[in-house]
Parts: sequence; structure tokens; C-alpha cells
Amino acid sequence: MLNKRYLPSIAALQCFEAVTRHLSFTRAAEELNLTQSAVSKQVAQLEELLQHLLFRRVRRRLQMTPAGDLYLVEVRKILTQVEMSTHYLRSYGGETEVLRVSTPPTFGARWLVPRLKGWRLRHPSIHLDLCSEQEPDDLLQGRSDLAFYFGQGSRPGTECLKLFGEELVPVCAPGSLPDEPFTDPTQLTDLVLLQNASRPQAWHDWFDSQGYHTEHSYHGPRFETFYMCIRAAQVGCGVALLPRFLVEEELAEGKLVIPWKHAMPSTDAYYLAYPEHAAEVPKVRDFVKWMLEQIDSPESPKT
Repeated sequence: MLNKRYLPSIAALQCFEAVTRHLSFTRAAEELNLTQSAVSKQVAQLEELLQHLLFRRVRRRLQMTPAGDLYLVEVRKILTQVEMSTHYLRSYGGETEVLRVSTPPTFGARWLVPRLKGWRLRHPSIHLDLCSEQEPDDLLQGRSDLAFYFGQGSRPGTECLKLFGEELVPVCAPGSLPDEPFTDPTQLTDLVLLQNASRPQAWHDWFDSQGYHTEHSYHGPRFETFYMCIRAAQVGCGVALLPRFLVEEELAEGKLVIPWKHAMPSTDAYYLAYPEHAAEVPKVRDFVKWMLEQIDSPESPKT
């Protein structure tokens, strides 16, 4: 158990942070609506707890010590987190429930977010909290209520609802294309193959599905997300292999083109998962129902 004697009060941290900005106990006290002696006492107690001086006086002027500089970085993180958490809670009404949903970043931005329009009107008491950070045990550890993911439809302790598959197509900026059309898909390597960190095998499999092989299928700059690949292709960095449904907008607007018309279906699919024990939780059940309605819409991928 953490020894509470080593936990400074928020008031002490606020006093310390204010003094660092003003380098004056008097001005810090005015900001915090406290007396100068109260601020000075809080900082002194903090120094006693830390067993380090945080400030020193040099020719009647206050200066921070190296220990004070180091501590300030951590204190600002703490105060910022406390402030964010306070605003977070204040933004909800007394009857509001929070539904935490994790999603792959590009999938979330391109497919999920547009399909949340109208959710708030139908479910005003359920506040969605979306995040793109995903860990395998987020659901079972209670860090997320539901999770979208790409892969196989089996995760221990969860219900996995298949949404749809995908097909991968090569895309690049129109200005990247040579004057003469390609006669061989391996000629795409002349444009630079943009690699996605989550699909390192993708280009190799795409060439292989057509009976071609190139020693360059793993070569090229690597990007962490599909969105980075989309932008890199759009500005002419090379050709990216992407799920078609993620680039429909750019293809329709002519910002991206398909230089070689071969689409490769993925063996995996997109799923929505939630813990088995949460299947009848109202907020989870409502979100699953909403997503099923979106899947049935004409705009959703059907592969």
C-alpha cells in the first residue's frame, strides 16, 4: 500500500506550479487568492517531503533549482490530468453512462465516425468515448466496453460480431502514373511501394495472388496507419495497397487512382467484440443494435 505521507496535496502542487511561472511567492498568492505566507508554507512542506530544495534566492531573486525543474515537468502532467478528469466528469449529466469504444485509427475516422451521426439523438444518456489505442486484453480488463478490430473472429471471453470483409487495391496520385500504361503489375515497384506496418505481407501476397513475384515487395517506406499511407500516396510518395472502402472518397474525387486493376480479398475481416458477460448490458446492447443497422445500410462494404 502506498504510504500517504509521500503524497503531496493538490494545493501544494498548485502553489509550486504557480510560483514557477511567476518566480514570486507574492504574485503566485495573488493568482491563487491565498496569502503569501500560505503559499510559502505549502512549498516549504513540499520541499520537506521531497527532501530537495525547489527554489533558491540569488541576489533577492527567486530561481528554480535543477530538482525544481525536474519536478515541474511531472507536476504539470499531474495537474493537467486532474483538470482533464474534472472537465470530463462535469460534461456528463447525472443519468449519463459512458460507453468506451476502441477502434483502429483509420477505420474509426473513415468508417465508424460517419456512422455515429444520430446516435446522440437516439441515446442521449449514453456518452461515447472513442479511442484508437488497442491492447488485446482491453475488453477483459474493463478498459473498453466494445472494440472494433481486424482479424479472425475469435477472442477468448468475448462475443465477436462479423461486420464485413475487405479487398485491397493499389492506389496512387494521378500525377505519379507514367505516360504509358503498365503491362505488368511488378512495374508498380518503379513508383515506390508504400508499406503498412500492420500488413507487412500485403504487397507480397498481392503480387503472389496474380502469379507474380518481385524482390521489392517488402521494400519502401513504412507507415504505422492506413491514413498515413493514404496521405503519402495522395502527395505522390508512391503507391499504397489499401482497403478499397477506406479510399472511396479519394477515388471518387480523382485524388487517387488505381494503377493496376486487381483487387485482392483479405482472408480476415472486421469485427465488433464485447465481453461475453456484457451481452445484456443495455448500453452495449444498444450500440450493437445501432451498428447492425449501419451494416445493413447501402453505403456499407458488402465484401
